[in-house]
Amino acid sequence: MLAARGTLGAALSGGIVARMQAAARAEIGASAGLPDAGIKERVAIDLTRIEAGAARAMQSGVTAVGSIGSTAPFVGLFGTVWGIMNAFVGIAESGSSNLAVVAPGIAEALMATALGLVAAIPAVLLYNHLTRAVGGYRAALTDAAALVERTLSRDLDRARLAPTVKSLHLVAE
Repeated sequence: MLAARGTLGAALSGGIVARMQAAARAEIGASAGLPDAGIKERVAIDLTRIEAGAARAMQSGVTAVGSIGSTAPFVGLFGTVWGIMNAFVGIAESGSSNLAVVAPGIAEALMATALGLVAAIPAVLLYNHLTRAVGGYRAALTDAAALVERTLSRDLDRARLAPTVKSLHLVAE
């Protein structure tokens, strides 16, 4: 039986790799007596679908983090404009442009800018980290699928060369 090791990590060895192996086992059982090329092709299709589903699941929150990172500066900018408008309203109402009149609006503008940056900077950093992690995960999934396909191919060749062997390694257990 194929065992995930090395860069695939413990997370892949239990869940996704087990699903890939189960798909190969199921196809071997369903395709008894059919040509090996067809079995390999159908297993490759199943493995591609499993890879795509696992990658989609891993990416589910990445878009939201990216949206926060890209829109937060604009929300901060809107708050900045709002605060400056309030400062102008204060000037118009009082007829004076001294610091006591202008300060509250300017403070609001600076606070909105700071809050926009406080939301955007960590979100962009997290988005970049998650994007790299998903890329690594996809590479690990591709490696796992290649290992399952290689083991399947080897087992099918062994079964063809030694017809007395009753079970394939992927079928065992």
